[in-house]
Amino acid sequence: MIDPRTAPVVGVDRHLPAVTPESCRPDALRARFRHPPLWEPEVRLEPRFVERPAQPAAVLVPVVMRDQPTLLLTERTAHLPTHAGQVAFPGGKIDAGDADAVATALREAEEEVGLWPGHVEVLGTLPVYTTGTAFMVTPVVALVDPRHTLRPNPQEVAEAFEVPLAYLMNPAHHRRHEVVWEGRLRQWFSMPYHDGHAERFIWGATAGMVRNLYRLLSA
Repeated sequence: MIDPRTAPVVGVDRHLPAVTPESCRPDALRARFRHPPLWEPEVRLEPRFVERPAQPAAVLVPVVMRDQPTLLLTERTAHLPTHAGQVAFPGGKIDAGDADAVATALREAEEEVGLWPGHVEVLGTLPVYTTGTAFMVTPVVALVDPRHTLRPNPQEVAEAFEVPLAYLMNPAHHRRHEVVWEGRLRQWFSMPYHDGHAERFIWGATAGMVRNLYRLLSA
C-alpha cells in the first residue's frame, strides 16, 4: 500500500491566490452559494482500485461559525473497513430511507459526532466526487452554530477536530503528490495541518473536496 505521508511531493500551489478571510465569513459563504459564479471542480473522479458497483454517498462539509471560521473534520477509527484511520468529513452511504444527499449528510453527522441538525444551516452542495473505493460522494456544505456539543461515536470516530477555513483555502498549503502504484499513476492532494498537538494529515478524497470548495470560493 502507498503511505501518503511519505509519497513524493511534486508541487505546492503557492502561485494560486488565497481566498480572503472576508470570503470565508458566514454571510459571504451564504451569498456565494445563493449566487454561484461560473466555475469548474478540479477533481471529480479518482482511479478505481476496487471492483464493485459505485454506491451513492454524502458527507457534511461543516463550517463552524467561529470568529475565524473553521472546518470540522474527523479522524476515523483504525478498525473501519474503508478509509480506516484517515481524516474525513462526517458521512456515509445514502440509505433507502434518506430523502436525499442532504438528509444522509445530516443523519451521518448526528450518528458519527452527535451534531444535532438544529445546529446546522445547509448552504448547498458541491459536485459529486467519485472515490477510488467506488463511492459517489455528494459534499453538503453547511454552517454550524459554534454552541454545538459533539459526542463522537467511538465505533466510528477516533477524534473530531477543527482546522481554520482560511488555512485550507490558501493553496500555499495544498501539496500535490504522484506515485505509480500497481502500474497506474496515482495523483492526489494533501493539506497537512499542525494544531499544536498533532499533525492532521488531510489527503485523498477529503483533500480533493476541500480543493473543489477552494475553486468555488476563489472563482
